[in-house]
Amino acid sequence: MSQVVWSQWDDLQIPEGFARLSPQNCDLKTDDLKAITFFVPPYMTGREGLLPSLKMERLQTLQLLMAGYEDALEFVKPGIQLCNARGVHDASTAELAVGLAISVRRGFQDFIRAQDRQEWTNKRYNSLSDSKIAIIGFGSIGQTIAKYLGVYDVSITGYSRSGKNGSKQLSAFDAEISKYDAIFLALPLNPESHKYFNAARLAKMKDGALLINVARGPIVDTDALVKELNDRRLFAGLDVTDPEPLPKGHPLWSAPNCIIAPHVGGNSSAFESRGKRFIEGQLARLAKGEPLINKVLFT
Repeated sequence: MSQVVWSQWDDLQIPEGFARLSPQNCDLKTDDLKAITFFVPPYMTGREGLLPSLKMERLQTLQLLMAGYEDALEFVKPGIQLCNARGVHDASTAELAVGLAISVRRGFQDFIRAQDRQEWTNKRYNSLSDSKIAIIGFGSIGQTIAKYLGVYDVSITGYSRSGKNGSKQLSAFDAEISKYDAIFLALPLNPESHKYFNAARLAKMKDGALLINVARGPIVDTDALVKELNDRRLFAGLDVTDPEPLPKGHPLWSAPNCIIAPHVGGNSSAFESRGKRFIEGQLARLAKGEPLINKVLFT
């Protein structure tokens, strides 16, 4: 069946017989969108970028450029399949997660502020080496984080609901949380994971432990984390926050022992080529009558 594809790329390679639309020839705000059957919302536009799908009467596939899909759920109607971009952002997100961990552990936040003051302050910081590390959420991003951490002298344990791919079941985590020096969060946001890292779990973490969140902000109870940081008991590296964007004056900005990145885990130079290649692969499957990958299944 012929497809009308809208994506942000005007040079996207599409199968013969498919029609290609992009911002160059189809404005999502002003043009008629009824004919679009395969919609790839612009990257990093959140709910606003999904709104045009409501005008696509023939839409069959809603293909995200993000691994997370919680914003898209309200736009999935009967006859529409939802696919995420699992795998596209693994390298970039894992790279940032490890970068945040090293930065917080080795005191980069202090170095930058001291440099701004032109002060030479030498003291000893903790090392990531010899750490016991837990990765909560052991899908493709969690496994890539483990791979990247594998070059360091650390021990790594993954946790997931299924216990697959060499991970432990998440149900075992609470009994073991206090032994970890660093905990990485890479799990999806859903009703079960919302505020999974609440005050009780944060309180169980070892003194001086590090929390890295490259998943979603609401997985962590922000107020409880701010308290732990202000008590200087824990350290954190956050690519995501709750609320997001983090407003001026929010106490998390000034909390000690913390580095905040503005949700840039997947948004690196690695995205364009990987994202485009992934979408082209999906369209090739569609042209051959093969099932799409990364389809979000609802149970």
